[in-house]
Amino acid sequence: MLLGTWNLENLYRPGGPFGPEDRAAYETKLAALAAVITELDPALLGVQEVGEPAALADLVTTVGGDWHTVLSGHPDHRGIRVGVLSRTPLRVLADTKAFAARLRPVQTDDKGGTTGKAGRGLLAVETDGDAGPLRVAVAHLKSKLLTYPNKRFHPLDEGERVRFGTYALFRRAAEAAALRELAGQLLAGDGRVRDVAVLGDLNDDEQAATTQLLLGPPGSELATAGFDRPDLGDAERLWSVAGHIPADERFSRVHSGRRELIDHILLSHRLIHRVTTAGTGLPDAGPPRLPSVGEDPTRRRGAAGSDHAPVWVRLGA
Repeated sequence: MLLGTWNLENLYRPGGPFGPEDRAAYETKLAALAAVITELDPALLGVQEVGEPAALADLVTTVGGDWHTVLSGHPDHRGIRVGVLSRTPLRVLADTKAFAARLRPVQTDDKGGTTGKAGRGLLAVETDGDAGPLRVAVAHLKSKLLTYPNKRFHPLDEGERVRFGTYALFRRAAEAAALRELAGQLLAGDGRVRDVAVLGDLNDDEQAATTQLLLGPPGSELATAGFDRPDLGDAERLWSVAGHIPADERFSRVHSGRRELIDHILLSHRLIHRVTTAGTGLPDAGPPRLPSVGEDPTRRRGAAGSDHAPVWVRLGA
């Protein structure tokens, strides 16, 4: 069974302010995305940046075959949201933007504005996996690409850059905490016998503090002496599959010429011990070929395919 996650990059129908300008560009994008999904052939794929439900329906039609889809009902201000494509029927367990219990609102701008909810919905579903029920959470955390007052993508000075970077970090950390709380509900203290996966664009690498919030409790990470030693934390712990990805493929986006793995798959105890292989892009195709993106996301409006590579993991019996 192959599980994957992929940021589809602004999947909108043409004619709006964020998607392709014409039908031809839209169909080219759909064809490029569909070709990857067809070759990847996932049992379940978490997706991000779905701008319109109708656009996802168009993509599924282009891919062909029988699919079940669910989208979060909580898009952000641009209309993008997370979703799931699955070969088996899906049952929605949660769709929330709420921060973790007891976590106060965080500052978002120079005027003292705050928010107590995630920018995009955190979606949790259940389906029938090949070894029993599979619970999956899909997320798209706050981006490191910053937007300044008056819709600027570049700061007026270093002070403004640092402040808005801090506001974004506040929010991404709070969203990671909310996602970890949701994952805890899916694990239900039983990750040693329960199949749980967290999929998504976490907008930072594996060693980032926000990503590390999701991986606790510490003590048995991949490639450590404690990995194969059972302990009390195994029931609630999540493991990243990044260590299973070949070093030269361990990136899912290229930012200003730098490769970074910001899309992640995290697995419960029972699932991490079923991993046979993991990768980015397409299996057996080598390192992904991706464009290098900058600070202004509008420059890729209408571009074919996506600026992210899918991240995937194959599970054995």
